[in-house]
Amino acid sequence: MKAKLPFVFSNFAVTADGNIAFASDNFVPFGSARDRERMMELRATADAIICGATTVAVTETVLGSGGENFRRQRLNNRLAEHPLRIVVSGSGSIDADAPIFKKHFSPVIVLTTERISKSKLKILRRVADQVKICGRDEINFQTAFIWLREKWNVRRLLCEGGGELHGALIRAGLVDELHLTFCPIIFGGRDAPTIADGKGILNLSDAAQFKLKSMKRFENELFAVYSRQGNGI
Repeated sequence: MKAKLPFVFSNFAVTADGNIAFASDNFVPFGSARDRERMMELRATADAIICGATTVAVTETVLGSGGENFRRQRLNNRLAEHPLRIVVSGSGSIDADAPIFKKHFSPVIVLTTERISKSKLKILRRVADQVKICGRDEINFQTAFIWLREKWNVRRLLCEGGGELHGALIRAGLVDELHLTFCPIIFGGRDAPTIADGKGILNLSDAAQFKLKSMKRFENELFAVYSRQGNGI
């Protein structure tokens, strides 16, 4: 019997020139209030939310459910009151004092690799609900996601960044749906992060292919949804 994967969908606010943040580590939300509300609406449909360690550190997010209204939406969707929270750190570099570890409304899982030192592993096991080693040098996301489905009953997994993590998921062919908010702003800069950073794909034939599913305009922003298609990764 073939192991089941969760349905993986991602959500990003994107500038007109394709960036998701400044080239520096200075994080400033640039989407509208409607974009932030949409983020919470999407969280209310997810069993779990996954983020990279850098995103968690820079934004100081705790990956919460967003207040009583969205908690009710989760319950109406037959989900737990709060989402499971997953942090990805191949070297275990996430700060154990990060705000996400201080809020105990739902379990926090850290996905890492054998590159993590014994001292960091010990520290993270003290603050996280579980630390899962999912590969030698790089995280095997397919194996990790099968484990999340089987161990934690994660059926819908929302990725909120950053570009390195999402790029790895794109290359692994694991992203089923993209939710993008296109914002009328330009950051510029060759080092500004995008929704798919990291190694990248080198051939057009291997490019990840998506089909536009829907698009709505709200004032000066466009909210687009794309579904995966084709045989490319």
